[in-house]
Amino acid sequence: MAQLKRTYKSWINGEVRSEQREYTEPTQLLASDGTLLAAGYARHNVFDYDRTKVCPQMRSKEWDFYQISNGQYTVQLSFANISFGGYVSAVLIDLHHPNPSKKLAAGKIAESTALFVGGKNKYVLPPKGDVPNRVRYNVSGIGKAYFEFVTEKNSRTLFFKSADTECRFTMDIPDGLENITTVLPFKDHPKSFFMTTKQNCMPCEGFFTKKGETVKFSKDDTFCTLDWGRVNTPYRLVWYWGNGSTYITDGKGVRHTFGFEITWGIGDESAATETAVFYDGKLHKFGAVDVDVFPKPDKYSEPWHFRSEDGRFDFTMTPFYDHHCDTNALGLLRMHSHQVHGMWNGTAVLDDGTKLEIKDMYAFCEYVENKW
Repeated sequence: MAQLKRTYKSWINGEVRSEQREYTEPTQLLASDGTLLAAGYARHNVFDYDRTKVCPQMRSKEWDFYQISNGQYTVQLSFANISFGGYVSAVLIDLHHPNPSKKLAAGKIAESTALFVGGKNKYVLPPKGDVPNRVRYNVSGIGKAYFEFVTEKNSRTLFFKSADTECRFTMDIPDGLENITTVLPFKDHPKSFFMTTKQNCMPCEGFFTKKGETVKFSKDDTFCTLDWGRVNTPYRLVWYWGNGSTYITDGKGVRHTFGFEITWGIGDESAATETAVFYDGKLHKFGAVDVDVFPKPDKYSEPWHFRSEDGRFDFTMTPFYDHHCDTNALGLLRMHSHQVHGMWNGTAVLDDGTKLEIKDMYAFCEYVENKW
């Protein structure tokens, strides 16, 4: 097992916050009794995940989530199996916004969802999300829908169809495109873990049709982000997740892809943080990120200032739309989220010291509280 370790000092309290432990070779994730064996990050998913070793089995949660956006509309295509049930859904969010100085806009949302109960071993997802694979199921329960997610070496296709909704998207996976795959443990819970792959900078095209109305997307201004998760978590969970992809042009007029991934608040970050910049498909790792002002309960519409502990990521998001969702089942199961969309301005420093100044980039950051 090959690893590369880097340590940063936290700008929050001056103490060492995390070791950025990188895995570069295939690594077994779980022992036979479900104990977590590895914690850290990788540029591709090198962690060998065996879902039968998760303990307890009913705490296992698996999802493939795709977010597609051009800054005017966002589409969320997702399938999740949380052991005792799950869902497949397609959501279109209208992000058209008024003057950003005004209060957040009320977006128009079109959604189609099929829910199911049970089926943990009926709807099985692949053990890795960044290698060729195919997922296709007819899901029936409360609602019915068919979906197919196909990943090939250099492309990915997503398809969803229900009684009143159909969408299809294709995206490019450039040669050598890196992602950030992170495994986070939980203190005092040796069998709990949170493993995700975030893959950015995939130019995307397609359409979303709901009751005869169609919104089209072009690779000229649209990117897809993959959020792939295989987790075994405690009952209560809180996180921040920020992500975005765009094209930028350098001083010589050459166009490049730029993206970032920032997640924090989940589990024990002492072995790694889920923070990175992507430039022309290559990952540039930096330290932990935090936001200056905690947005809860009434500051979601105000500017968010993000800084990393090593100073390599420094951005301000000016919000224009808060996609607020609160799914609550008798207070026992709850997903309460504010996914805030806005324009980002700031700087990012690459591994070689190159400082990028980013202006008026569309991206999002969400704050989520879960009981599941």
